Parts: sequence; C-alpha cells; structure tokens
Amino acid sequence: MAESDWDTVTVLRKKGPTAAQSKSKQAITSAQRRGEDVETTKKWSAGQNKQHVVSKNTAKLDRETEELHHDRVSLEVGKVIQQGRQEKGMTQKDLATKINEKPQVIGDYECGRAIPNNQVMGKIERAIGLKLRGKDIGQPLESKPKKK
Repeated sequence: MAESDWDTVTVLRKKGPTAAQSKSKQAITSAQRRGEDVETTKKWSAGQNKQHVVSKNTAKLDRETEELHHDRVSLEVGKVIQQGRQEKGMTQKDLATKINEKPQVIGDYECGRAIPNNQVMGKIERAIGLKLRGKDIGQPLESKPKKK
C-alpha cells in the first residue's frame, strides 16, 4: 500500500522561466555570471508604431506647393455635365443611378473636386450625350455605328 501514499507529491515536469522572465535584465545578468552564452539582438523599431515612417521624400512632398497634387476635373467640364443633365431633366441622383455611381460622385464632378476617371467620364458622356474629354468639350457626342 505504499503506492497510495497521500503525502508524497510527484512532479512530472518543472516549467522553465517564461519568455518575459528570461528576457528580463536580471535573468540576462545572472546567465552571464554563470558563464552561459547569451545572445542579444536589437529589433529594429521594436515597440514603436513605425508602419508609416515619415521619410525624406514624404517631408519634401509636404513642403512642396500645389504642383504635386492630383489633377482635378475642370470647372468647364463640371458646367457641361450640369447643363447636359438639366437639359435631359435629370437630377444628380437620377444621373448617378443611370450610370451606376453614387450621387456624391456626380456632385464632385460638377463642382470640380473629382479626380478624373475615364471610365466614369465615359459613362457620363453617354448618359448626357455631350463630350467631356478632348478638344471639343460640350459638343454633342457622335454615335458611332455598332459593329455587327
């Protein structure tokens, strides 16, 4: 009956130090005193949010004037869109629905805030029947014969 002794405790495995404990300054110095090899590496930008680093180029862009901004739709194009839409009796929402875009997109194009997108410009051209790109802005869109 010696096997069922309630007072003896058998430890199967003793846990080593946790990662935080083994990385502490105290653990490193004690390991060095015992003569063990200790490898220390400095992680680059450890503990800092360095995902969006401000480099020289970013700072240079910030200092520059408006010449490095995206081109916007000209006000002339915006007025042509507005006039063409009103001639057809459409609201911004109607035009947006017709070309499968948001009404905000149409508003941005009419106010000159939008960055020109050829796909959207083509849809608007076909919807209002006026040219928005090239030399003859505001001229009626010539319908090309469909290929068979």
